[in-house]
Amino acid sequence: MSRLPVSLQSLLIQCAATLLAALLFWLAASSGAFQTATWQFALAQGGLAAVLSRAAGQPVWWQPLHALFVPAALLAGQAALPAWIYLAAFILLLLFYWSSFRTRVPLYLSDMKAWQALETLLPASRPFRFIDLGSGLGDVLFHLERKFPDGQFVGAEIAPAPWLISRLRAAVGRRRATFLRRDYARLDLGAYDVVFAFLSPAAMPALWRQAQQQMRAGSTFISLSFEVAGRQPDQRISLADGKRHTLYVWHMPMPKNS
Repeated sequence: MSRLPVSLQSLLIQCAATLLAALLFWLAASSGAFQTATWQFALAQGGLAAVLSRAAGQPVWWQPLHALFVPAALLAGQAALPAWIYLAAFILLLLFYWSSFRTRVPLYLSDMKAWQALETLLPASRPFRFIDLGSGLGDVLFHLERKFPDGQFVGAEIAPAPWLISRLRAAVGRRRATFLRRDYARLDLGAYDVVFAFLSPAAMPALWRQAQQQMRAGSTFISLSFEVAGRQPDQRISLADGKRHTLYVWHMPMPKNS
């Protein structure tokens, strides 16, 4: 199951949890132990889904999503909300998570600790080109461009809503950073001195192959939180406890046998 997109994993987990909960409640009802209530079933299904999510090795934040999905749907159904609200919520989610099913990269937002650590890795005395792959709302670039007036900062974001928000923020604030609504897999990473990514474990193998093929000697590849399997980084910068709060740095090119 680990090779499936997280979205498809989650669908299978929800279906399996529903079947298991139905089986357990059927056994309990047939033995006369208790009468099944809808809320009891929803909570049991959610608990089972969270357990299955953990067993499948999904990121930890998926577990509460699984646990609350059916109870939230039940609550929404009882609230008798107008149909347009569901449509609006679906469209909003689609605009933010446009390609997550294909790329397996959700919207992750980095924090100030990561931005400050990035400052130490950028050249202070010469011009350079920096690209943020999956630039989200643009905060990384807006922070760095103030610190490095000679740098050229580019963001690549495929989801429509984050891309539009970052473009509007850049225009209103008269920022130097530019934002492309582009799949980073279709970009030439050789055009940049520093490539930064905060994506997902599923995206790293293909991105690493692209970096090795395209990035120039002397350029730098940086990943926040997610390592490249079997590829020892040149630097590790710890931002807090745990791998999720670590910058991994590779100076290109890597040896051919890597």
